[in-house]
Amino acid sequence: MDTLSEIRRRRTALGIPLGELARAVDRSDATLSRIERGQIRPSYELVQQILSYLETKEGLTAPKLTVADLMNRTLTSVESAASLSTAAQRMESGAFSQLPVIDEGRVVGALSESALLRALAQANAHRLRVRDVLETAYPVVEEGFPAELLPPLLGRYAAVLVSHRGEIRGIVTKSDLIRGLRGTSLRRKPEG
Repeated sequence: MDTLSEIRRRRTALGIPLGELARAVDRSDATLSRIERGQIRPSYELVQQILSYLETKEGLTAPKLTVADLMNRTLTSVESAASLSTAAQRMESGAFSQLPVIDEGRVVGALSESALLRALAQANAHRLRVRDVLETAYPVVEEGFPAELLPPLLGRYAAVLVSHRGEIRGIVTKSDLIRGLRGTSLRRKPEG
């Protein structure tokens, strides 16, 4: 069982003495020592108790990350009436692969590099506006939305917009999520 081989590594990484873990799960030091060495197979319930205790010590149980922890608070957008040239300049200057399209605080769609490139290749590109190549708007979630629910959304959309009481406050892209998860779980350690 891979979980069993991790118990000792996690316990020692946290600096938890064997006796402390044994007391926490109401077992003897000798029993836990034998479990860590693979000499006995504990019950499923005991393994869950041990892991729960270690996760609590690692700070993995609370609080969970939210989109507010991951979002980019500098939101660059484009208006639907803007020219494709203006949109291209915004994307290029910020090295963005997509932009939300927002008119007077209301999300009306999105613009991706792909849509922009297709439109710029047309003979009448100089007359086109962003509204002419508008794509489906990104979903909007509240700041408290759990980050662990982002992967399915970002599998379908290029970005997720973040709002607070109906006002768009930021954006989370796949890159933001990857940066936020680099080497960590979707849960963060408690502050303090």
